Amino acid sequence: MTQRPVSVCIITRNEAHNLPRCLDSVSFADDVVVLDCGSTDETVSLARQRGARVYVEEFRGHVRQKQRAVELAAHDWILALDADEELSSPLAEEVQRVLAADGSGPSAYALPRRTFAMGGFVEHGGWWPEWRTRLFDRRQAHWTGRDPHDRVEVREGEVARLSGPLHHYNYRDLRHHLEKVNAYTSTMAEGLADEGRRFRLGDLVFRPAGRFVRMYLLRQGFRDGLRGFALAVIGAFYVFLKYLKLWERERGLQDDASPEPEAINPSPEPEAINPSE
Repeated sequence: MTQRPVSVCIITRNEAHNLPRCLDSVSFADDVVVLDCGSTDETVSLARQRGARVYVEEFRGHVRQKQRAVELAAHDWILALDADEELSSPLAEEVQRVLAADGSGPSAYALPRRTFAMGGFVEHGGWWPEWRTRLFDRRQAHWTGRDPHDRVEVREGEVARLSGPLHHYNYRDLRHHLEKVNAYTSTMAEGLADEGRRFRLGDLVFRPAGRFVRMYLLRQGFRDGLRGFALAVIGAFYVFLKYLKLWERERGLQDDASPEPEAINPSPEPEAINPSE
């Protein structure tokens, strides 16, 4: 049966290290859109060498940037990936089977994402499986959310689930992980302030502790050993830093010359990043 065409949509900035792995995992797609926002490494040239249609445009924010990539796609079926992700072989086969179906099924599919951190894939603490809607018909779905945490919203119908893992190499090392936490919490604090959220001492005191308990105990992060403990601590620190930066903003203590948060692939993270608090 003829496979329905699919466009792979990726937003990038300085992803030369990750992008080749990502593109190799979707070699079955006849249309790949890479929307870059000013890389200074080899990201753009690598994407073009592998046949992607590359656009370089100003960064609009995470949600709008991903939606813009969808708008640039040649086909209605979209496979949206971050540059630091790759389809595992089972997942790539599963995606192709879905696209080869008769078209009467769901208009969106969620993929189970497995994140690599601190030397291995994280299995507990709320990190696996981390369901992300990434394969969808753009006529029935679109990107939404609050920067930097984007998500795909489906207008109607069910979101089916695939079983093969989507591998996620989000953190090169601990320093990189903490850099992302610092960047994302700045964006989150700004978003909270824009929504009229006011700082409350209770948020700073109790929410970080709640995050640690949920990750390490209730979601059994302890089963990942020291990695699980460290990730639960980082998750609590994320929540603490987010509300502390909100307090800082309210008092005008921020340095306007501080660098802007990193504008690459910040889809909603498992517990360490997820702003559901």
